[in-house]
Amino acid sequence: MNIISPQYDTTSYRHSGLSGLKLPVISLGLWHNFGSADSYENARNMILHAFNRGITHFDLANNYGPDPGSAEETFGRILKQDLASYRDELIISTKAGYYMWPGPYGDGGSRKYLLASLDQSLKRMHLDYVDIFYHHRPDPDTPIEESVLALDQAVRQGKALYAGLSSYNSEQTKEAVALMRELRTPCIIHQVKYNIFHREIENSLLNTLKDLGLGCIVFSPLAQGMLTDKYLNDIPPDSRAAKPTGFLRADEITDRRREQINKLNTIASAKDQSLAQLALAWVLRHETVTSALIGASSVKQIDDNLSVLENLALTTEELQEIDVIIT
Repeated sequence: MNIISPQYDTTSYRHSGLSGLKLPVISLGLWHNFGSADSYENARNMILHAFNRGITHFDLANNYGPDPGSAEETFGRILKQDLASYRDELIISTKAGYYMWPGPYGDGGSRKYLLASLDQSLKRMHLDYVDIFYHHRPDPDTPIEESVLALDQAVRQGKALYAGLSSYNSEQTKEAVALMRELRTPCIIHQVKYNIFHREIENSLLNTLKDLGLGCIVFSPLAQGMLTDKYLNDIPPDSRAAKPTGFLRADEITDRRREQINKLNTIASAKDQSLAQLALAWVLRHETVTSALIGASSVKQIDDNLSVLENLALTTEELQEIDVIIT
């Protein structure tokens, strides 16, 4: 596969909060299927196809794989081979916060860990800078101020253009953003888990992000694949739930969950949509949500997910029906 002129006019973009940065409504996450255990050619085809379709944002983290770090290595190889001349048309993000290497400095939120990890990420991806550098999760053993100062230093050193937070709760987000605004650090986005089955951010965090003017990018909008047609009847042997390395366990797909999935699929079918498209439209209905991070194992999945842009509308009746199914 080769790069054609990216189809920017067929993809929607939204500002990340009150910032000037726009992200595609659908972004590609490299959490799964881009590591050393996966097919390089398939990874390359998906990344190049996504860019051809106008997906400009590729989201990584230091420990994505398996093995940890290998997704960044894969992406760096593709970037060097195929996308180097398009660098200014790309948004590349990475994160640090979870376990990455042994010893006391390879996990958490210390200045030592975050800045060392960013240097390693840049080396793996053959980059001088990333567009967004996230603290992947708050560290209960490190003051938020220390983690924020590390993000600030990354921006001031020119190794990141923007700072981001991930998985911070509402109060932690307020504290971190207040500190960054004192420093004038451009913190513009928060990455959170959000889907029809996981709605915790509706309690307060979504309103906090709106009040603070931060963008929100949601990961796992398809609930690790449960909100697709994969698990309507059984667990396919090539699915994420069947893999020992995945985060979706087979025992999570209970009879009750499968009943919900099938009922949601009925709503999607009535709208002439796939279940995945319905799930993406559902998270994107909020004006605070800048982008939905999809995972993919094939070019076909990327195209299916992008087709949601043809119909993002959900009626009040449909939203109420979804609530009844889940509750």
